[in-house]
Amino acid sequence: MRVILVGFGVVGQSFAKLLLSRSADLYSQHGIKPRIVACVDNKGSAVSPAGLDLERLLAAKKKGTVGMYEKKESFDPIHVIENVDAEVVIECSPTNLTTGEPGTSHIISAMRTGKHVISVNKGPLALAFPSLIELANYNGVMLRFSGTVGGGTPILEFAKRCLKGDRIISFQGILNGTTNYILSKMEEGLTYESALADAKEKGYAEANSALDTDGYDAAAKLVIMSNWVMGMKVTMKDVARTGISGVKVSDVGRARERSNAIKLIAACDSRRLEVRPTEVSKKDPICVNGTLNAVTFSSEHSGQQTIIGRGAGGMETASAVLRDLIEIRDTNFAS
Repeated sequence: MRVILVGFGVVGQSFAKLLLSRSADLYSQHGIKPRIVACVDNKGSAVSPAGLDLERLLAAKKKGTVGMYEKKESFDPIHVIENVDAEVVIECSPTNLTTGEPGTSHIISAMRTGKHVISVNKGPLALAFPSLIELANYNGVMLRFSGTVGGGTPILEFAKRCLKGDRIISFQGILNGTTNYILSKMEEGLTYESALADAKEKGYAEANSALDTDGYDAAAKLVIMSNWVMGMKVTMKDVARTGISGVKVSDVGRARERSNAIKLIAACDSRRLEVRPTEVSKKDPICVNGTLNAVTFSSEHSGQQTIIGRGAGGMETASAVLRDLIEIRDTNFAS
């Protein structure tokens, strides 16, 4: 399978390292030989129809850009996507929850030229999920996005496959590890400001922490899940969203006295989508601490099931990309 990789940050580089370490067993176990025939970052590009040398590509990135691979300055992603022969485009550019760009344009260009798409970029899916799925169906290609929710934890696959014999009527959970870490630290006695500073120091929170603390990241994941799992047609504007910046240590203390904890809960019941700080019983399986994610699905006949796992990380998300790639191969290229 020929792959175009757009974006070569933490996830993109982790995916390249994953291919290097697993090339033999990927073929023996799954009959798949992925070749990255083009790679684009924000400063340059590298193209080789025979497949890029991944060690050399990673070395070029250490110098500042994949453009150092061939020392070419041209790096228009759309031109590469539309003109390089490949079966799959992996979209790893930075998330933009305001416009969805440039990821949305990358995905649309790929699908219009008959390429399957794997996205770890939440922006396009949170803002335009229904139309992107419609475009994929129209062009006869697959759009997969396991890495957008739960990182390496197969939350979307669990709901779509393991529960396919039942009907999911609602779900709720912790979809953002950064806010969960902050609230866990507040339970230990830290103020919101101190807990946020600690999260930044450990690399859990971005410099612009509002995406996490104001609930935007959790809302984006909620939209993706609601569309994919529940068959809804919603976008970010359909989510009632409240962040955690108003949570005080005293609020956390009162919840603890009731054997509860305050968590940023994202919930969907087929009618309402909501993200807000919520008191959760410490006996509830979704009441996890630190950077963990947890989601409970309520099904019509089989009751409740909870899946728990790490929600972020370069190698974890790269493993989700590989999972999607194997699914595309199994669906479209099996003999």
